[in-house]
Order: sequence, then C-alpha cells, then structure tokens
Amino acid sequence: MSPTPSRPEPALLAATVGTGLMAGLYLAFDVGVMPALARREDERFVSTMRRANDALDDSASFGALFLGVFVATGVAARRLRRAEQGEAARRARAAAVLYGLSVAVTIGANLPLNRRLRAAPAATSAAATAARAAYERPWRTANAVRTAACLGALALLGGAVRRRTATGHGDGR
Repeated sequence: MSPTPSRPEPALLAATVGTGLMAGLYLAFDVGVMPALARREDERFVSTMRRANDALDDSASFGALFLGVFVATGVAARRLRRAEQGEAARRARAAAVLYGLSVAVTIGANLPLNRRLRAAPAATSAAATAARAAYERPWRTANAVRTAACLGALALLGGAVRRRTATGHGDGR
C-alpha cells in the first residue's frame, strides 16, 4: 500500500515528531529551567538539578524516546532511499547525523556531569558552590549543542516530510 501525498512514511513521521519533542525538552532547559535556576542559591540549584536529572534518568519513556528517535530517523532514511526518494533520504540521513550528535553529547557530556553532580557532596554551602561551579557552565554548553543539533535535525526532517508528501511515492516495501 502506497501512502497518499498527504500521508508521510510512518518512520519519517515518528522521527520528526520525536525529534521535535527532544528539541523542545532541550530548548525548555536552555530558555526556562536553567535561567530560572541561575537566580537561585547554590544549594537549591544543586538540589533541583539532582531531582530533575533523577526523574529523566530513571524514566523508561524518556529513554525509549531518546533512543527511539535515532532508530526511527535511520529507518526513515533507509526506507526513503529504497523508495528512490533521494533528496528526502539525504535530508533524513543528515538529520540522523545531527540527532546522533545530540546523543553523543548527552552520553559524553551531560550524563557524566549529571552523575558527578549526583555524587558530589553538597551538605555545606561551600560544597554546593563547588559542585555547581563544576557543573553549570559545561552542562549548559553541552545542552545548547544538543538543542542546536536537534533543531537542525528537525528542520531537515521537516524538509524530508515535505519532499515525501509532495511526491507521493511508495513507501519502499
């Protein structure tokens, strides 16, 4: 069964929606959460970030979305290539690379920083100040990179959806 011009390939749709959700989460931290916490004392900053990190790190649904987006983007690129939709496939592959960058930054920077913050003593004001100093700037920088990567991937996937629905080609099965 071939999709109509108004219905995109399911993996491409899942990749696009999932990437948008991840970009939105990261952007919310960039423009809302971290600026609000920047105005708080060190103990409250450390305590709040620990709780937020624990909630996300322990969430099976977040983990499924985080990795599922990467898989869906790769599947979409492969299916578009097989359906001989070269431009849409190139966009989806580029989106997979950008989303992969966000995964690499998360695994290589954000998660290790989260673990160090969780393990850091923060019982005293001086300890909380030291924990925050080691965490806040590098975490925000890494988060800005993954936000930009996800937004770029989202733009590419949006272009692939437009290409896919405009041509109405088969789904490559």
